[in-house]
Amino acid sequence: MRRVPMADYEGAHGAFEWVIPDTFNFAADVVDIWAEDPDRLALVWCDDQGHEERYTYGDMARLTSQFANLLASQGVGKGDRVIVMLPRIAAWQIATVGCLRAGAVPIPCVTMLTEGDVTYRIDDAEAVAAVTTAENTHKIASDAELKARISVGVGRSDGWIDFGTALTQQSDTFAAPRIEAEDPGILYYTSGSTGKPKGVLHSARALFTWRVSAWYWLTLTDTDVMWCTADTGWSKAGTSILFGPWSTGSAVLFYDGPFDPGRRFGLLEKYGVTVFCAAATELRQLILEDVSRFDLENLRLTVSAGESVNPDVVIRWQEMTGGLLLDGYGQTETLMTVVNYPAMPVKPGSMGRPLPGTEAAILAEDRDEFLPPDRPGRLVIKCPNPQIMLGYWKDPAQTRKSRTIIDGTEWFVTGDTAYRDDDGYLFYDGRDDDVINSAGYRIGPMEVENALMEHRSVMECAAVGSPDKTRGEVVKAFVILNDGFAGSDELIKELQDFAKTVTAPYKYPRKIAFVTELPKTVTGKIQRRKLRDREFAKP
Repeated sequence: MRRVPMADYEGAHGAFEWVIPDTFNFAADVVDIWAEDPDRLALVWCDDQGHEERYTYGDMARLTSQFANLLASQGVGKGDRVIVMLPRIAAWQIATVGCLRAGAVPIPCVTMLTEGDVTYRIDDAEAVAAVTTAENTHKIASDAELKARISVGVGRSDGWIDFGTALTQQSDTFAAPRIEAEDPGILYYTSGSTGKPKGVLHSARALFTWRVSAWYWLTLTDTDVMWCTADTGWSKAGTSILFGPWSTGSAVLFYDGPFDPGRRFGLLEKYGVTVFCAAATELRQLILEDVSRFDLENLRLTVSAGESVNPDVVIRWQEMTGGLLLDGYGQTETLMTVVNYPAMPVKPGSMGRPLPGTEAAILAEDRDEFLPPDRPGRLVIKCPNPQIMLGYWKDPAQTRKSRTIIDGTEWFVTGDTAYRDDDGYLFYDGRDDDVINSAGYRIGPMEVENALMEHRSVMECAAVGSPDKTRGEVVKAFVILNDGFAGSDELIKELQDFAKTVTAPYKYPRKIAFVTELPKTVTGKIQRRKLRDREFAKP
């Protein structure tokens, strides 16, 4: 498979062909190849205290080999699942790629997860090892049956292996096992509209294919510096912090610190970032900043995904920086599949056109029939497509539901609704389930509802998205109280704080309304869509 230059979209899309290798180990087949140049920079890490660390691809080849040897010394090997719950520190890349080198399957997790969240993932994935910071080791239950507990930083000695010390005791070479293209590669957990988060299992060949969005959307080369602000537990971090940039030999900036608009622009200038990726939530705040004191000459491209970027934000950003801002669409199940391109005119509000190698169509919502332009329906991706997941972890029924057959051809059903115009541009229309997308985080309503239902005051509740200028939408809970309780500002605060202790804090309801009834179907199922529609219909 080769990179076809995109002088024009139609030519590049038509000429592209998938060529997937029989075997693929990201560590051996990507990191080690770039490591042949001893001076090639892979990662620049910094934090808000002014600390900085630099790693070449050679450094990463050595450190990830040491981590793979550490796993092997603890009996962790090919196919084993490993929890990787780390913040934006270099240990994240080392652990993730080290797992891949050993043939183990990393499970990236945001550090905001609670003990209950982590326990669920360990049990569901049957994970055999975990690596996290000393500050988060308490979230790994003491009775979890793990072969290895690895702690980054000091503070734990009760059965925890010190990451830094242990690496120095390992060999810096590792005989990587044979990884077939269809072997499991990485396992992400994503929120759905029903039940607990779903495990999304991707193959080794998917890790190979994610370079395509780096070629055509990020347009990365081995001279670029890429900075993506996504959380390490997001699949977006995989494609735009790790797999995409390193597949093209780019250097990556990794910043561990709070969001501050001025500091964002200062880092763009200081490190000569050429391609920047940020959520729409961040961009809405960044465009309010005075950038006249910053030199952004190197910044040629900015991209965003996870939530739609308003057309006025696109225009303002390009006026401020002089570079393009290109929106894109992807999912945990597929990663980036529809994007805008530097070589293609941008239509305000459009998520673009399918990546080379990807074909998309719009199906009617109530029948398997393709729709003409300007008619909203189900967005589907033609199969086979090597970017698409192997399936939902231990859930073959749900995996089958994500596919449909039309005239003998299989299509992946994204769960999103969209429409296309006469020129083939796709426009996002919404979810066909109840998932809430807040500041780029996907939040399942039942996760919020289950947390609130544990509070003694709550008899019944429903969670939906509610419009928000900063985050796009936030979680709003409609709560029916048990007898003896009355709605108040104090109870709202108590419920919000309680939810943060039961599930990851970013999922808590920022809005709560006390009601006496909830809309339901004749069978008693809560109609969240009606509540959501009311919210978005408000002026």
